[in-house]
Formats: sequence, C-alpha cells, structure tokens
Amino acid sequence: MEKIIIEVGSTNTKVDLYNGKEIEHLETVTIEFKKNYKKENTLLPEDVKKLINLVLNYKQSYTNIYICGTSIFRNLTENQRDDFLNEFSKQTGFEFNIISQEQENELTVFGAVRNINKKVAVFIGGGGSTEIAIYENGIKEMVNSSFGVVDVTSNFPDLSNDLPTTKLEDVRKFVKQRLNLPKEKADILILAGGGHKVFALGSGIHYEKNTLFEDDVEPIMMSIEDRKKDTLRYFEEISLDEIRERVDNPKWWDATRAMCAVVLNVAESIGAKYIVPTDISMVYGIIENNK
Repeated sequence: MEKIIIEVGSTNTKVDLYNGKEIEHLETVTIEFKKNYKKENTLLPEDVKKLINLVLNYKQSYTNIYICGTSIFRNLTENQRDDFLNEFSKQTGFEFNIISQEQENELTVFGAVRNINKKVAVFIGGGGSTEIAIYENGIKEMVNSSFGVVDVTSNFPDLSNDLPTTKLEDVRKFVKQRLNLPKEKADILILAGGGHKVFALGSGIHYEKNTLFEDDVEPIMMSIEDRKKDTLRYFEEISLDEIRERVDNPKWWDATRAMCAVVLNVAESIGAKYIVPTDISMVYGIIENNK
C-alpha cells in the first residue's frame, strides 16, 4: 500500500512516497517556521495554513499519510503545541507527530548506515537543530544541538546574497562557539537530513563516485581537501544568483553557505578524510518502524 511521508522541519518540508518497495522524493517545500517564529514568538497562521494546504492536497490522492515535525515544533510552549496539534488534526484529519532529537537522529542514522560495516559519523543538519552520531555496529555516541543554519543566516544575512561580504572564517568561528561536537573520531562523514546531494550536484563543487561503500542513494563523495577548497570558493567565487536562476526551489539555496560552514566544522573536528553527501532523511527509519 502506498504511503506518503511528510517531514516538516524548521525551514524545509519534505514529501516522499513509499510504494511498498522504494522511496521516491516528490518535493521539498520551503515554509520558514523557525525564522518567522523568532519574529513573533509563535507559529505564524499563514505558515500553518500553508502546511495544512499541502497535506490536504495530498489527501485528495492518498489516504495513508504520515506527518511529523522536528526542531521548532519541539520548542513550542505547551499551549502553543496543544493549539497547533488540535488545529492541524481538525483541519486535516491526520495526527501530527513531534519527533524528539534522539528519535530524529536514530531514524536518519538507520537510513544512512544500512549498507555500511565500518565506523562513520552521520551529520543531520537542519534549520533549527543539528545532530551528530558516531556509528560502528550501533550508535556509539550521539550529540545534539538546538542550533542550525537559521541561527547562522539570522546572524549573517548576507550569506544569501549573490556573493557575501562575510568571510568563511568568521562564520566558522560563530558556529564553533555554539555547536556541540562528539569526542569520537571517524574517517567518513555522511551528510544526511536532506539536500546535501542536491547541493553537491548543483553548486559547482567537486565530487566523485563513492568508492567507500555501495548504496544507490549514496553514490558520490569528496575528499576533505576538496571540500575545504570548494567551501572557500562557494563563499568567494560561486554566484548564488546564477544557481537560483536554474533550480526549481531557489529559496532553499539561501542557507547553503551557512550549511557549508557547519559541515566543515564538523568534518574537521572528527578528523574526517571523506565526506559523503546524501539526501537521506528520517523517511527510511520511519518506513521501517511503520511496516
């Protein structure tokens, strides 16, 4: 039986279809829940309405829909949470599941390491939270931060300009002061949580075939040396306007420089030699848990 999974983050809402065998990504919709929440200290009605309309649109064709939220939804006050959950259920007829950081980490790690028998780190970066797991025949260490790329872009808004005036080293210093990092080391850093492969393929940075392990949804990799050079290029030389002109979701790219800085800090802190960018999200773990 077909199942729609809608994963709602602080900035990006991902929609996937599971047909009983394979997962197909249908779309990513930008709803800036956290950015707008910080302005009003509450979820904006228009953001909630946009989400509800998205769900209702899929409800026209599918009856089996699972909706979950991360990050900003964990930070709502009790009254805000109850009001939102009640309104969402009333308008859509579906339950909205708020996922803890620990659940988010475990579900995403499951999808990222399913074909791996070596020690790796899995990075799960979002708009309002960051999770890092060290995995070796199970999760050895898990570190969470209530800090994400929205926090970075709020402090450095020019990162979404065609070319920013803020220097990479200044952003990295800001990230380093706020991001919790694991003590364990790993040679391989897998980027999960959504959009990292899209970024690698569309940004003009260097990548190569993944020779570390085989997985159809993790087909590319890059060395840490290439990633360092390309992150600097992405800040100083690569035009964000040119990228936005040729992509389907130009708004999504606004936070990519912030994400690059966070990724580089994590990679260097764990001693990674290789980075594997993927578009893996919680959906793989969600499907397994709901079979």
